[in-house]
Parts: sequence; C-alpha cells; structure tokens
Amino acid sequence: MKHLPIWRIETDFIQTDPIQLPHRFSKKEDIEIIAFLVATIAWGNRTSIIKNGEKLIEIMENSPFEFIQNYSDSSAKDLHFVHRTFNTFDLDFFFRSLKNIYQKGGLEKAFSPHSTIFGSQGRIIQFRKEFLETFHEQRSEKHISNPAGNSAAKRLNMFLRWMCRKDDKGVDFGIWNTIAMSELSIPLDVHTANVGRKLELITRKQNDGKTLEEIMAHLREFNSFDPSKYDFALFGLGAFEKF
Repeated sequence: MKHLPIWRIETDFIQTDPIQLPHRFSKKEDIEIIAFLVATIAWGNRTSIIKNGEKLIEIMENSPFEFIQNYSDSSAKDLHFVHRTFNTFDLDFFFRSLKNIYQKGGLEKAFSPHSTIFGSQGRIIQFRKEFLETFHEQRSEKHISNPAGNSAAKRLNMFLRWMCRKDDKGVDFGIWNTIAMSELSIPLDVHTANVGRKLELITRKQNDGKTLEEIMAHLREFNSFDPSKYDFALFGLGAFEKF
C-alpha cells in the first residue's frame, strides 16, 4: 500500500473535540496547562471529556497559569473533581507537580530532555520521571503513561501533537519549538489502530508501544517531516466515516 485515503479535517472538528478547550485561551502557559490536563482525562465519551474539561477551567478560575502559580495546601481543601478513575487526589497531585515544573522552567522545558529512545516516546519517559518527583500516591502514576513499560502513551502523544505540530488547518497549536514535528507520534487509539490494521499498516493485535512503533515506521515513510498529520485521516476514517 502506497497511499492513505484522503480525509479532510474541517475546522468544525474543533467544536466536537476536547481541543476546543485550550483554544479558548491565548496565553502560551494557559494553553499548555489546560491542554495537558484535558489530554490527561481524554478517555471515554468525548462529551463527558469536554464537560469535565470545562469543570477544570472553572476550578482554575479561567486563569490556569495564575492558578497553578498560586496553588497551595489551602487551595486543595475545596477541591473536588472526578473523571472516571481520575479523582480529587490525582488532580491535587497534578496541580502540585505542575507548579513545581513551572518553577523550574515550564512544561516545554520538562519535555526537552531526551532519553536514548527516539522521538516523543523518549521525551515522555524523561518527562514522567520529572513529573513524578512531586510527592504523590502511587495510584496517581497510572495517569502518566510510561513508554518504558510498552505503553503507546496515547494521551501524552496527543498533547505533544497539539503543542508541537505546525498546523495550517488551525487545529494543532504549534507553540513549542524545541521538539521537531518529525519526532511526534500519533495518539494510537481504537479508531486509529483499527483503521491502521485495515490499511495493513499494523500487524499486531495489541494497541501498545510496539504497535505504535510499527505504524509510525510506515507513516514516516509517507512523510518523514510531519508523520503525525496522518492521525486526522486515520481517526476520521474510523470515528466519523466508519471505515
């Protein structure tokens, strides 16, 4: 197979996708903070994800960066949040860890160090180590995927695509310049994986890190400069076109 079928992404996509939430902000830090948190809870029903993402914005008083900067133990007393298995204790840890990360230079800097693993998967491994430096309950660690354990890290790869990919369609932000688009991996989910198998881009049955490597090898052959752009075609064919 030489070509992926064409599926045009419309700007209306933003209105039905969780990425609409960071699009409400203009300040870099506000965008990346709410994008990171929304990506973290991006599993399950999309309507529920957006609804709970709006709750996160409300909790942070429509000023994510200012809220994180001023977050304290007293702030946590009135905190209440639940999205599936992500709860108040997890959110408190995420707020505290984000505060620590921004005191040391910010989210973009936290993803900049590179491990021996190429691309976004290696950067996620290094970021995860730094994020988990803040005191937390062990249960919270499941919400930061670990490619070193063969995870496809769907949500963190989606976040990195949002932040790093220069997009002339107005969907991805492209506000980070320290990570090349060539390093990005698609957020491998049920839709993209199923379409990938039908298009013979994937032979493995599991949706794990090795499967992500398999499909990315093909996508980088199609376009080594911007391989993650095919996420729109794969996801669209599966979720909207029922391919």
